[in-house]
Amino acid sequence: MDGMSPILLGFLGSLAAGMMTAVGAVPVLFGRVPGRAFRDMSLGFAAGVMLAASFFSLIIPALDAAGERFTSPSTPAAIVCVAILLGMGAVALINEKLPHEHFRIGREGPEAASLRRVWLFIFAITIHNFPEGLAVGVGFGAGGMEGGFPLAVGIGLQNAPEGLAVAVSLLGEGYERWRAWSIAALTGMVEPIGGLLGAGIIGVSEPFLPWGLAFAAGAMIYVISHEIIPDTHRSGHQNKATLGLSVGLVTMLFLDVTLG
Repeated sequence: MDGMSPILLGFLGSLAAGMMTAVGAVPVLFGRVPGRAFRDMSLGFAAGVMLAASFFSLIIPALDAAGERFTSPSTPAAIVCVAILLGMGAVALINEKLPHEHFRIGREGPEAASLRRVWLFIFAITIHNFPEGLAVGVGFGAGGMEGGFPLAVGIGLQNAPEGLAVAVSLLGEGYERWRAWSIAALTGMVEPIGGLLGAGIIGVSEPFLPWGLAFAAGAMIYVISHEIIPDTHRSGHQNKATLGLSVGLVTMLFLDVTLG
């Protein structure tokens, strides 16, 4: 795989990570659905993985990349700070303008009565998953296997509980098991699109490297704060969710150091 282009690696890595969403949703096909406490802890684990990946796999490499181009220590920091805020702002704007609906807090964004409920769910999940694929693609585009593989593994691990959460929520809305699993699996397929875009941008222009890394980090941090953590704290399982976040964070840190 060392001979592959970073763009192809970014696409394949984000595709593999996205497919873990389907793997995580498999239990709904066999009727063995974990309880809410376990699902909140699993989503907390996902948040921890994404948080660690944002800093250790994206922000720190972005500072290093910017530091190689500028002698002033304040310039790399300023670039990374601005790019993080741009990434957060971009996802916030999409979240505001794109019609979608969360599973428990209801519809957000412009009115879209003509859209079927299932597509509102898919739009919400697209907002969530796209930055993850973007991050994996940027990782491969910036550092090849060494830069992207830890991210792909970490994002893949946290996609499994997300896929389960999506499928279980759809079951609660009355969807059949196969349909709930299929929709959950489909939501992961937006990640290779983000991966291809991220790796392509970095592959075309090296000066975009620190901007792309930090932008992807900002997008993921927004998703963690706005989507995952609030969801895990709504049912009284915040202690289990925090435990999951802690385990996810140190797991991703270990993976990043050992695999990177």
